[in-house]
Amino acid sequence: MKKRNTINYFFTVLLFLVTCFIASNIFIVFWKGSPYLKEALLSEEIQFSMRMSLKTATISTIIVMFFAVPSGYILARKKFWGKQIVNAILEIPLSLPYLVLGVCLLTFFSSQIGKELRELGLPVVFHQNGIVFVQLLLNIPFAISMVRSLIEEVDPGLELVAQQLGASSFYIFYSIIFLLCKRGFLSIALLCWSRAIGEFGGTLMLVGVTRMKTETLPGSIYLNISTNHMELAMATAILLLIIAMAVQLTGKFLNQKNMNLWRIER
Repeated sequence: MKKRNTINYFFTVLLFLVTCFIASNIFIVFWKGSPYLKEALLSEEIQFSMRMSLKTATISTIIVMFFAVPSGYILARKKFWGKQIVNAILEIPLSLPYLVLGVCLLTFFSSQIGKELRELGLPVVFHQNGIVFVQLLLNIPFAISMVRSLIEEVDPGLELVAQQLGASSFYIFYSIIFLLCKRGFLSIALLCWSRAIGEFGGTLMLVGVTRMKTETLPGSIYLNISTNHMELAMATAILLLIIAMAVQLTGKFLNQKNMNLWRIER
């Protein structure tokens, strides 16, 4: 019993140290940047970067979920040749540094394909459209993995019973998978949205960071630090922290509601 208590105390101390380390870093940003938060909110540059971040993150998240939900469903419920290969390919971006993802996109869109897209009116390299593509490559594999795990939690027997009762495949998907997982889907979308807003490395490689053109909130922090405007950088970091904390709290609330719904259905 004493040994068990000893290990519990040790683990508790480690947990306390990790919590203090994270909390102290967040606190110092709020402490240093809060006096300049009003100035940042009134800054035309920060307002531009905020609009850019919100716009691109929202567009990319809608596209991500459009592909992730059906893709995750197929991976969770269907067996097909090459499934393991598909899983392996989808998992590669999850372990790559964001800078490498940016290099991949830069190489791809600098090829003939990128030139043809530019002629069709869809420039990507050093353009705002590139920000969306970076966020897509960052979040699509992540969202598919999360959706697949979420759908795997739903009892397949429910779908089998509905199928035996003559329900169509679309009705089965909507009435069982979608309705049971809708809060989980929304939570995944919020998490992808937050990740998209905070992305910087891939964006830096593909579109660069040009003031008032391809400047997102992380890009604004980078530019302000580069020009020794630490106050604005800290204030902008506070905005990102507030967004991240709001998304985390909302996601936890939705996940809790989703678990309660599954318990009722079962």
